[in-house]
Amino acid sequence: MGQKYVRLLHAILEEPVSGNIHWREVESLLHHLGARIEAGHGARMKVVLNGVEGTLHHPHHSGVCSKQDIRHLREYLAHAGIGTSA
Repeated sequence: MGQKYVRLLHAILEEPVSGNIHWREVESLLHHLGARIEAGHGARMKVVLNGVEGTLHHPHHSGVCSKQDIRHLREYLAHAGIGTSA
């Protein structure tokens, strides 16, 4: 995994929760990890990574993910077996 993605993954998983992570970076990371992303209803995105299906939310009015979005992303990545050693 390239340094760009390693730094992003660390930013997602570190404490305290970052409030400055852009959705396009998250989407790029997910694609890099092999995820399949499909548009859902409204701001919802269906994501399948390592056989684990989840729903993530695209930020509504800006490209920056909220802290709650990052917490939800963390949980999803953990269920999909992704950590800082990925």
